[in-house]
Parts: sequence; C-alpha cells; structure tokens
Amino acid sequence: MVVPSPSRVGIVGLALALGLVGPAWAQAPIKIGDINSYSGTGAAFTAPYRAAVEMALEEINQQGGLLGRKVEVLFRDDKLRPDEGIKHAQELVLQERVEFLMGTFSSAVGLAVSDFALKQKVLFLAAEPLTDALTWQKGHRYVFRVRPNTWEQGRLLAERAAKLPHVKWANIGPDYEYGHKAWEGFWTRLQELKPAVAEVSSSFPKLGAGQYVDQINKLVAAGPEAVFTSLFGGDWIAFVKQAGPFGLFTGDQKKFVVGILLGEPEYIDPLGKDAPEGMLVTGYPWYALDTPAHKTFAERYAKFVAQKFPNLAKYPQQGSLVGYITMLSMAEAIRKAGTTDTENVIKTLEGLRVETPIGVISFRPVDHQSTMGAWVGTTKFDPQRGVGIMTNWEYVPGEKLLPSDEEVRKLRSGS
Repeated sequence: MVVPSPSRVGIVGLALALGLVGPAWAQAPIKIGDINSYSGTGAAFTAPYRAAVEMALEEINQQGGLLGRKVEVLFRDDKLRPDEGIKHAQELVLQERVEFLMGTFSSAVGLAVSDFALKQKVLFLAAEPLTDALTWQKGHRYVFRVRPNTWEQGRLLAERAAKLPHVKWANIGPDYEYGHKAWEGFWTRLQELKPAVAEVSSSFPKLGAGQYVDQINKLVAAGPEAVFTSLFGGDWIAFVKQAGPFGLFTGDQKKFVVGILLGEPEYIDPLGKDAPEGMLVTGYPWYALDTPAHKTFAERYAKFVAQKFPNLAKYPQQGSLVGYITMLSMAEAIRKAGTTDTENVIKTLEGLRVETPIGVISFRPVDHQSTMGAWVGTTKFDPQRGVGIMTNWEYVPGEKLLPSDEEVRKLRSGS
C-alpha cells in the first residue's frame, strides 16, 4: 500500500480539524492511474472507454466510495507509444503515488506497462491490449487482463471459418504485436482443423499507414478465396474505401472476409452503408442484448454521455463495456480485500467473481485472464439504423475458449 507523504497527512488532518472534510472522505483518496491511447487510431475505442470509466467512478463515489475513501482516476494519454506509456507509469506511480494502474489499448504499450508493473510490484489491470503474451508467455503476479485476447478471438473465428469451403487465404494486419498475434492465432487453429488450407498472401502495413493500394494489388494478384484482417479504426475504413474498386467486397470478385473486432460499433458504424456485408466477425451487438442488466447499463450510459460527453454516440461501444467492467473489477477487488495493500488485492482478484452488464465474469488464478467472452456473427446492413450490424450472433464465454491450467503453465515455461 502506498503511504501518503507527511505533508499530505498533515493537510488531511487539518481539514478534519476544521470540519472541511465529510466523514465519507476522512482519509486521502484512493488514486488509480489509467494509461490509454486517447489520441490517434485508438481514440474511437478509448473515448467511450473513458466515458464508461467515469460513469462507474461516479456511481462508486455516490455510494460512499471504497473503504470510506473517495476514488480518483488520473488519466494519461500514451499516444500509442510504449515509451510514452512507461513515462506516464513512472510519473503516476513515483510522483502521483497512485496505488494501482489500469487501462492501455495497444498491445505494445500494454506489455511495456506490464514490465514496469512487475519491476515496481504495482498491480496493473490491463483493459484492452489483446496480445496473448500479456497473461501467458510474459504473464506475472502483478498483471491481470479484462478482454478476451487474440488467441481466444482468433480461435473462435477459425472454428467457424473451418466449416466453410474456402482453402486459399490471404492476410492483412497492422505491423505490431497485435496484428501478428491475431493472424498467428487464427491461422494456427484453422490449420489444425483444416490442414488443406494454404496461405497465398500476407501483408503487415505500418499502423496508421493510410494507403493500402500496394497491399491490395498484392492480395488480388494472389487470388485468395478468403481474407483475414486485423486492421481496425481509421486503417480499416481507409482499406474498405480503397479496396472497394477492386471488388473485394461486392460482385464476382468478392472475397469471404473474416475480421477480428470488426463487428464492434467503433469500427463498423463509421462506414455507414459502405460496411461490407457477409463478413465473419467478432464484435458487440449491444442493440440485440435484452437482459435487464445490459438494458440498465445502456440506458445509464446514454444519459451519462448526453450530460458529460455530448460528442459521443448515445449508445455503448465495445470500449464503453470494457471501461465499465474494468472499473467495476478494480473496485470490487478493493472492496472485497478490505484494503489497498497490493498483495492482498492481488490475492482477492485471483478467482474474483464480478457482476457485469453481460453477466458474471471471473479472473483465473492460473493466468489472471478474465473469463469475459466474445460475440461472433455475420455482418449485414441495417437500413433502419443506417449502419452495419451483427446477425446470427452467438456469445461464447471465455471458459469455453481458454486453455487449461496445464497448457498455460507450459506456455509460461516456454515448452
């Protein structure tokens, strides 16, 4: 547990003596540092993520905070750069004296912050970075992760793609940890299930490249029957617009497309009527989830962003859901631990069950990976909403996707 400096204790004591601090906030606040890619390619995801974190934070503090203390979240923008992530982690932990870290969007940034957390022995609850390595090959005591990783989502997509007749495959994804791991996970599982498949083209353009004509020409020349892509955000939108004239998504030359994440509102809504139909995707069909818990979450979120974040869509994005669950998980761990002592909160998080808008999730003791699952389905244009949606979707919980404890131990040992 981080101990407040003497000057901080003195200020709080003086405030108590003067009656300036209410009984609920009789101690210094619990400070949590959130590092995320709040600018650039990740902003479509991280803006609703932050809105939902702030919504959860407001709810927590309105209910008396945690352990009788107000909770504060200090937000920092890593600009999709590992060095920026490390710089902010150092400032938050060593200067601001936050007690925990959470967040990150980029896999590269997530791994960098995780390494820092291990060295400093500070708990890091990773929200979004999807690389398998975060909780497996490079996993450790001080890192936990909320979202299902690339291995889980790739496996989910491969198991459905294997049932289709397509044999010749091409790949295009961003040239960093996430893009390479996404293809590796999907392709490894697809080969296991369908040994006849062949990779005819693979391209890894720089994240944020913006121009994809060379890669599209290469892909078309290879003559694939199907395409796997892990492009997202502005990169995906640019690719769709540039690939359209080549007939990748319509007409006689149309390819079957598998897209990890591309059913998420952040990435399908901006395309409007240009959203490719018939893609096999993972995503978040918020508009079709009718459980009371999710309906309540969506309604509260709509009201909150209308008041506090008027430029955001008045319905939840995938980032909204992840942000809300991340904040809930951190709060529940502190509440049940009854302390902010790092080691005790870690022990509490291991196996912790958390009630979320999509049901109960837990954090596995073996690898600290949550059992949050993923939705898989097919894209279709919805003329009523004017955007693409997911149809014939299915939610698959993490318990059905994750490897066994024994397999995780082998991954961590390098065998």
